[in-house]
Amino acid sequence: MNRYEVHALCYGRREGTRGQHFLGCAAGEAGQPHPTAYYVWLARSAQHTVLIDAGIHPSRVPPGLEYRRPAELLDSIGVAAGDVDLVVLTHLHYDHAGTVADFPNAGYVVQRAELAYWTGPWAKRIRREHWLLDEDALGHVRGDRLSEVDGDAEVLPGLSVHLVGGHTAGMQIVRVATAAGPVVVASDASHFYENLDDDRPAPLLHSMPGVYGAFDRIRELGGIVLPGHDPEVLERYPAAGRDVVRVA
Repeated sequence: MNRYEVHALCYGRREGTRGQHFLGCAAGEAGQPHPTAYYVWLARSAQHTVLIDAGIHPSRVPPGLEYRRPAELLDSIGVAAGDVDLVVLTHLHYDHAGTVADFPNAGYVVQRAELAYWTGPWAKRIRREHWLLDEDALGHVRGDRLSEVDGDAEVLPGLSVHLVGGHTAGMQIVRVATAAGPVVVASDASHFYENLDDDRPAPLLHSMPGVYGAFDRIRELGGIVLPGHDPEVLERYPAAGRDVVRVA
């Protein structure tokens, strides 16, 4: 009754470099090509249709990014935007929260620490944070459909969130019960499999100890791990449509 089917939906791709994706690259490594993918994740049970993250809004798509609106990807596998009853936002960066308004019947789950950071004084003073936040998405999320959680919580039977921090002040990961065992949506707590496998942080972070703690928590939760931006996800699991794979 409380098991879900999980899909990873790749709504964007771009060419990047290792220096953009891994902290501490030597000069010869930093410029090496390293492609990146952008995902949202669908967790669907008999009772609930949950979207984990909401991707980039079309108005914020950067040059060079191959892009499809997340709601269009969902529609391509037979899930209408109105079917989504919950959107779990792992964090509030523009490439993870941008299209929340596309889901008219959904509630939202965000960590209290994440919301407090982006609405508090520090983010306003850090220039880098200005381009990482989608102000329109933040304003929409703060409406009456928002549920703030504080730490680890089971938000639906079989679906839990876990506060890890590191990448952002209130970064959370999501654990989903499936017939194949637990699936952990790491999102940007581990951008690529390599971050976790080699214990190597990405350059964009809020707290270095938090990043390592997040790696440990992902390992503790076990099961299938889905990183936030690794194109390899599309190769590991069977296709369920264009740019969509069925994970479990």
